[in-house]
Amino acid sequence: MREFTPAEKEILKRVQGSLPDSPTPYADIAEQVTQLGHAVTEEDVLTLLNGLKDEGVIRRFGATLKHQKAGYGANVMVAWKGASEDEIMRVGPILAESSAVSHCYYRKEAPGWPYHIYSMVHGSTKEQCLETVRELAEKTGLSEYATLFSIKELKKTSMTYF
Repeated sequence: MREFTPAEKEILKRVQGSLPDSPTPYADIAEQVTQLGHAVTEEDVLTLLNGLKDEGVIRRFGATLKHQKAGYGANVMVAWKGASEDEIMRVGPILAESSAVSHCYYRKEAPGWPYHIYSMVHGSTKEQCLETVRELAEKTGLSEYATLFSIKELKKTSMTYF
């Protein structure tokens, strides 16, 4: 596991949340970290982030859309029944490439629950979500699935590590 310096940890703390609303957010982060006693430049911040992306430590770096505020008021977790690991490996990418799917996971089957693949489908309405699920079922050939609509969001945060 990679060890981070105190300065790197301070930089990463700041990019895990909202970036400064500024034309120069990375320079602002460098200034904040410098004020804590770590001499850091904007170039240092960018070098760290690009390096972590190249190493595969950071998978992606971008804006997070709050789906409710963007008009996506419905979502459904779909539990798909897959017959074999080969089938799961075939349909996983099909589900994952859909723009309506935000999450797609393969998990072990649980006793009494014969589903292996899970995808979170978002839409403007419940009906739109169900239509997307039907389209995905047709594309994948998976006809057995359970739809689990969210009733209330109890917690949704991104992981923070520092």
